[in-house]
Amino acid sequence: MLLRRIQYLKLVAADFGAALLAWVAFFLVRKYLLSELTGYHFSEGVLFYLSGAAVMIALFWTTLYGLLGEYRDIFRKSRLSELIRLARASLLGTVVIFFALLLDDQGVNNYHAYYKTFTAYYLLHFTITAVLRIWAVSSVQGLVRGGVISFPTLLIGSNRLALSTYRELARTGRHLGLRLVGFAPIGAAIDPELAQALPEVGSYQQVPDLIQSLAIEQIIIAIEPSEHLRIQEILTLLEGLPVGISVLPDLYQMLLGSVKVNHLFGTPLIEIKQDLLPIWQQVFKRALDVGASGLFLLLAWPVYLFTASMVRSSSPGPIFYRQQRVGKNGVPFNIIKFRSMYVDAERLGPSLSSDYDPRITPWGRFMRRVRLDEFPQFWNVLKGDMSLVGPRPERQFFIDQIVKIAPHYRHLHRVRPGITSLGQVKYGYAETVPQMVERLKFDILYIENMSLAMDFRVLLYTLKIIVEGRGK
Repeated sequence: MLLRRIQYLKLVAADFGAALLAWVAFFLVRKYLLSELTGYHFSEGVLFYLSGAAVMIALFWTTLYGLLGEYRDIFRKSRLSELIRLARASLLGTVVIFFALLLDDQGVNNYHAYYKTFTAYYLLHFTITAVLRIWAVSSVQGLVRGGVISFPTLLIGSNRLALSTYRELARTGRHLGLRLVGFAPIGAAIDPELAQALPEVGSYQQVPDLIQSLAIEQIIIAIEPSEHLRIQEILTLLEGLPVGISVLPDLYQMLLGSVKVNHLFGTPLIEIKQDLLPIWQQVFKRALDVGASGLFLLLAWPVYLFTASMVRSSSPGPIFYRQQRVGKNGVPFNIIKFRSMYVDAERLGPSLSSDYDPRITPWGRFMRRVRLDEFPQFWNVLKGDMSLVGPRPERQFFIDQIVKIAPHYRHLHRVRPGITSLGQVKYGYAETVPQMVERLKFDILYIENMSLAMDFRVLLYTLKIIVEGRGK
């Protein structure tokens, strides 16, 4: 593990050093382009300023690369892909630095000089970074190909298809550091050649325990693609576990273009996404959650005060209602709402509300229609329990019933639950467990297409529902 961390540090150090060198070189080139180099003396103050500026610029670049995901999965990088991504990232960073630091440069007196300085810095930064980045990536690739760094891999399957997959991975998996440690059979029929080549480590139902005991980092599901229910069962077992997952595709999936072969050479596999959003979008989404929630809590205090007084006067009982829900990674938390029901509404046990639920107070019915009862959940967002947009959190009591019908419900726990969701705006509140399952497809659709643009659309849809008073 220490060796792997050193490789990450090596890549970051290469980028940091390249940014330092590029900025110092650009300082000299800029002086030349602006005809300021002749007779120029590097005083102690200038050198101190230049050193400080270079360090700040280098920190900017490494932060930018981190936000763009350049330091993810560094052991399976392609040098050509690295150069293409680096060219794009260098252009983005150069534009930011140009507008932040160079556009108001007093030494530049015409646009032609601007073009020259911009181009010079871009070429300097890209070239120096490319040299050091390729060196670092090649060094890491050498450790992976040499077997110094490897990833314990488990093959799920036991027929001829699993055998052919094993042979292909044994031939090409070295480039990825895949080290096959065994296979988990499906059913009683096991190909004898596969049994000779790999040890049987346990059935596929035991995969969660095998991952922990064998320190598995990669799962290859090598069963017939037509066995969709079996694949779904395996993926449900693997939900939330820290492993990479790949599945053999069928011809239909290949024609749809969902098969990625850029890393696996001759072995076409569908790689199950682990990271639903790019890092920069994750950071921006959380920053937006915190900023918007804090601002809303600060500005909407008259609404909170009025709503609280109406809840107090509408029926005896507390103003706020707290209820345990299940959040990201299955961690429970207490959701906060303005109380919309009479006290002891669930004295007979948990139950879902309906359009004409007698447990709801008259004021509570209005609050639900315009979503006022949800306003205290901005505090949950601020704390990190929830997000502005995400699948609605449910109680464990109902989750236990849902997973009996739809085991893939646990897929929703990969993200923070939200105040509003695609399922809520497209389907609405669910009054029964089957309706919850029906709404589930919209939340799955949201997760598989997560983006800041999708969040923005869901928020606009929610505002439309609030204005029209179509909540319940």
